Amino acid sequence: MILGIGSDLANIDRIEATLARYGARFRDRVFTDEEQRKANSRPRSIAATYAKRWAAKEACSKALGTGLRMGISWKDMAVTNLMTGQPVMQVTGWAAARLAEMTPEGHAAVIHVTLTDDHPWAQAFVVIEARPFPKG
Repeated sequence: MILGIGSDLANIDRIEATLARYGARFRDRVFTDEEQRKANSRPRSIAATYAKRWAAKEACSKALGTGLRMGISWKDMAVTNLMTGQPVMQVTGWAAARLAEMTPEGHAAVIHVTLTDDHPWAQAFVVIEARPFPKG
């Protein structure tokens, strides 16, 4: 069953300007070390990489039903990638507690995330699914 859906659209130029203005202060407040390594590994698309992750965090907070309020932290949500390149959302802290709270007993929560960009836009969709545990 679907527990939550969220989407967000971020302007890459705006993220690039914020990075230029605030630098490490912005990056360290919003993005995990792993997310920063990923962005820095893409020198031709650093701002787009950050913008997609920004959008994913916004979309995830919406899917959790909270938005960025109620104690949720930017770093409570982090986008990593599987070996195939597929993005994966990981939640910790308050976001993980909220996810556990909204997941029905006997189910496991799965967070699906997809990212795309086409300058000047970055977009993310997040769907939170509850899958029943196997019987037996």
